[in-house]
Amino acid sequence: MALNFTAIDFETANSSSASACSVGLVKVRDGRVVDRAGWFIRPPLGHDQFTEWNTRIHGIVAADVADAALWSEQLPDLVAFADGDHLVAHNAGFDMGVITAACLASFVEVPAFRYLCSLQVARKTYNLDSYRLPVAAMAAGFEDFHHHDALADAEACAAIVVHAAGRHDAADIQSLASIVGCRIRAIGATAEEAAPMALGHHLG
Repeated sequence: MALNFTAIDFETANSSSASACSVGLVKVRDGRVVDRAGWFIRPPLGHDQFTEWNTRIHGIVAADVADAALWSEQLPDLVAFADGDHLVAHNAGFDMGVITAACLASFVEVPAFRYLCSLQVARKTYNLDSYRLPVAAMAAGFEDFHHHDALADAEACAAIVVHAAGRHDAADIQSLASIVGCRIRAIGATAEEAAPMALGHHLG
């Protein structure tokens, strides 16, 4: 099964989409996790205040990111890890909105990515009362992870897509999207070549 993609998850310092303070990345090759990475991010100036609400969710405070690389400095590492993969995220509009907003706030070009939303895939695959990440991940057999830890959430997202692809006998991301009736969307230069994109809200 040539199921290749990079799952991604962000945590933010506040309600600004540009305030990414942590990222988790999980690389899948042939339906198996082969690499993981995660790091703190110092949000762009003007988007770097940590609110009590967000800290209560993910436990990250300003001191944790004080020595971290700025968004503009760490973006090349993110792009290099993804290495041209389709990205997958749970309620992907949120995470793609983070990439776009943080780039705009940092005056750097938005990287070109195609992406698939694991929330939409889960809705077309499972019959659940809720499709929040922990519930959908449990349906995929991925349990007891530290929700709102970016790397753990990316791993859960990857597990959902791998399990769903198996259920639908989908050979790759494109065929999975086609089978379940979900659009592969895009950001950056790729989006300008494709149909109009829509951004969503986080549902973690």
